Amino acid sequence: MRTFSKSKLLALRQCPKRLWLEVHRPDLREDSAATQASFQIGFQVGDIAQRLYDSEGLGALIDAQTEGFERAFQRSAELLRTGQPIFEAGFSAGGALAFADVMLPVQANGKQVWRMVEVKSSTSVKDYHRDDVAVQAFVARSAGVPLESISLAHIDSSWVYPGDEDYRGLLKENDLTAEAFARTEEVKSWIAQAQAVVGETSEPVMETGDQCEKPFECGFYSYCSRDEPKPECPVYWLPRFSSARARELAVQGVDDLRNVPDVLLNDKQKRVKEHTQANTVFFDAAGAAADLAACSLPAYFLDFETIQFAVPIWKGTRPYQQITFQFSLHTLSESGHLEQTAFLDLSGNDPSEPFARALIAACGQEGPVYVYNAGFETARIRELAERFPNLTEPLLAINERVVDLLPIARERYYHPSQQGSWSIKKVLPAVVPELRYDSLDGVQDGGMAMDAFLEGIHPDTRSERKVQIEQQLLAYCKLDTYAMVRLWQVFAGRTDLSL
Repeated sequence: MRTFSKSKLLALRQCPKRLWLEVHRPDLREDSAATQASFQIGFQVGDIAQRLYDSEGLGALIDAQTEGFERAFQRSAELLRTGQPIFEAGFSAGGALAFADVMLPVQANGKQVWRMVEVKSSTSVKDYHRDDVAVQAFVARSAGVPLESISLAHIDSSWVYPGDEDYRGLLKENDLTAEAFARTEEVKSWIAQAQAVVGETSEPVMETGDQCEKPFECGFYSYCSRDEPKPECPVYWLPRFSSARARELAVQGVDDLRNVPDVLLNDKQKRVKEHTQANTVFFDAAGAAADLAACSLPAYFLDFETIQFAVPIWKGTRPYQQITFQFSLHTLSESGHLEQTAFLDLSGNDPSEPFARALIAACGQEGPVYVYNAGFETARIRELAERFPNLTEPLLAINERVVDLLPIARERYYHPSQQGSWSIKKVLPAVVPELRYDSLDGVQDGGMAMDAFLEGIHPDTRSERKVQIEQQLLAYCKLDTYAMVRLWQVFAGRTDLSL
């Protein structure tokens, strides 16, 4: 009988075909950059948890990858006879194996028992976490561990880092003992089902669907979808079209948006369908110009770049808080002169206050401040205003001047190349074909910008590489704001300006 790891059982819970492929064809798995990044965040949070649950450094860490599984199980059993915290203790019983993030000795009725804590980098308890702890509890108890309780610790996103490597309060525990202990028979059924699935000589026949993304992005999606028909204009290009309705249409053989009945579409979706079918551009030039008529020059065009950390590194910041580290600002004067101002901090120090001061200085006192998707920039400005009370008034004054170009683009413009999206990365090459993000060197989107920033502030990054990263980040953010200038020019009908 095969013994299944917890991860294999969770793979089964997501999709039986995923489990079969995990066991028989792991070579087909292709984890995305986002998935790999989530693994790294998990490791980082796990390291912090060890410090929090073993502040005196008396605990023992088991490394199954180095020691081997059999030795890890043996040493875990030996350590359970002691009274010290154990990290990554391994158990194998009942057809499954698992490794506990944290095992803490406690006394109950004069005997030593154990409290298990599973640590997650999320900010709440998810449904699949409940499956996770059910498996953990089943395996540990089946292995004879006197388990008193099991909790799930996740990140408290409201906690503010006080600095000086003090992470007390970062994690919030949720006691799931009663629920986990009550699911013993359910876990046994998963193990039996897993045995049946992997015992088949061929993979289960399953169509792709929501299970390919929930609760995890599946690394086998490319393989599973390889032979599926690829419509020229997929239904998901229709903005905000119900996924449930899309599945219903797929069952009926409708997978191309051009074949979706108009009765199922709102006005925006009909527009996308119409211009996709005709391969024509929709542009309400008069409406766009009217939308912008009240805004005069000088005008400012603003874009931010941010970074977030599951485990904060700067005092006064919260887990997963968006921290501004860069902005670009193009200023268009009344005479039509265009100039750019930029801020970028790769020192490794908290860039927030210098960023805020530079922003206030660059934005002047009057004139519209154009952004693309105002909710993002205005939220960051409000957060800066809350953190630095002495800068609150001038920061919030900038917010009062913000004008969002995104709603104008949504209502007044559509090109089939946008594929149902109004992100600036899609709209810019449609409106201004000579400007493209894919022509940039190194950094071409927000995710790449975050990666570049992290590399730039790392103490081991060579000075030459740091200069290169700085140039790439500045060029990327500069294109963001210049793109807005050009979009504004087209939407406002300002053909008199040479920009």
